[in-house]
Amino acid sequence: MNTMRALLDSGTPLVAVSFGDDDSEQAAKEALTLGVDVAELRIDRFSRTDMGHVLEQVHAFRGLPILATVRSANEGGGWSGTEEERLELFRGVASLVDAVDVELSSHEILADVIGSAHEHGALAIVSHHNFDNTPELDELKAVVRDAKDAGADIVKVSTMATTGADVKVLASLLLDAGDTEMIVIAMGAIGTASRIFFPALGSRLTYTFIGHQPTSGQLDFAETVGLLRKFYPDYDRRRR
Repeated sequence: MNTMRALLDSGTPLVAVSFGDDDSEQAAKEALTLGVDVAELRIDRFSRTDMGHVLEQVHAFRGLPILATVRSANEGGGWSGTEEERLELFRGVASLVDAVDVELSSHEILADVIGSAHEHGALAIVSHHNFDNTPELDELKAVVRDAKDAGADIVKVSTMATTGADVKVLASLLLDAGDTEMIVIAMGAIGTASRIFFPALGSRLTYTFIGHQPTSGQLDFAETVGLLRKFYPDYDRRRR
């Protein structure tokens, strides 16, 4: 059974923490102890990406729902290899993880990554990142439609918020999502509130960090969990 899907079906907020390949055994033990909901393995930031090494890192986190991400450099990631190599990594881990995250802009491999995920019962998160600004609502709705048409199980939209109006645009995107499962994040200091309150509007996953430099606007794991427990009684009950 897909553990991440079961957690999503519970309807409570889920907290994802991103991990590289530094001392994975210890990091995985800490994540289990702290009650991390989803371990996002940022394969694009691993020190090595040969298949044997990558699979060792995946196995280190067994026991936790795993989201595998090999983020394109075009959308803020650390991947410097070819698309063919990136596709092979996605294929190599698809049977061992609960979900994969691939960018909508990865036209060359998008269909194959989604197909491989679905073949092995993993969820396909199709993502779109804009680190400069938040586009108009109609443009973002088009992104969501394209991701759904591509076969996304969950559509992720993460944009830079420079004004309160940007946060409202992203909130509107969530409110208009209908039956589309979404992860929506407003990056930047102005968008920090989105990481706590967008789950109330339907965003399925919020991202945080343990012991490393955060992405713009992120709160650390302990603070994130504390706030979610305060504002979401069902989440608090699940953590007890």
